[in-house]
Amino acid sequence: MNLWHPSANRRSKQAGLTKVEVLMIVAMVTVLIGLLLPGQPRHRSKGKRISCINNLRQIGLSFRIWANDSSDDYPMGRPDEFGGVRDSLAEGKGWRAFQVLSNELSVPKTVICPADTRVAATNWNDLGNTHISYFVGLDAEDTRPDMLLAGDRNLALNGRLLTGIAALGTNSPLTWTKEIHKEAGNIALADGSVMQVNTAQLRQQLAKTGDTTNRVLFPQ
Repeated sequence: MNLWHPSANRRSKQAGLTKVEVLMIVAMVTVLIGLLLPGQPRHRSKGKRISCINNLRQIGLSFRIWANDSSDDYPMGRPDEFGGVRDSLAEGKGWRAFQVLSNELSVPKTVICPADTRVAATNWNDLGNTHISYFVGLDAEDTRPDMLLAGDRNLALNGRLLTGIAALGTNSPLTWTKEIHKEAGNIALADGSVMQVNTAQLRQQLAKTGDTTNRVLFPQ
């Protein structure tokens, strides 16, 4: 025999109210997610910058490994006939500086910044200037740790994007463009360290090198 009790109806109503509350919570969470969505591009941008820094760290380490096997010389300081790339770089073939590091870098994707619009080569033999995102320091040496070794290509002089060989000075009107990392860039130094710098910080780093030339080769 089933007996009706007033509390049974209250429990039923309480259960119904609980479902309504759950629906309200779900709705609120949905709204919050919608409000957070506009921030996602910023997080993606930060992730690309970190990936770029990791690329340059690997590049810096690869240069040092190459130097350890080559009497402490970087490939930029050795003629092509002795396994280096000095002659190739003088001809504007910046990609050769990374091609000789293929054993250490593993895949061509390493020389492409994730924030760049350029596309990685499918293999090292097909590598060209349009398949790299980074400049290379022509005068970088293991014994000069503050020299520029590599870095993002989005540097401009007097508002024009740099290509080919350029001498960077502390008084040069250099600026990072909005492409790639939005008026900033990542650089690798000859000691293998990597840093993110704005225009003022780049000039400070150039002053630390103690070299008035700081010749670098930008991919065309």
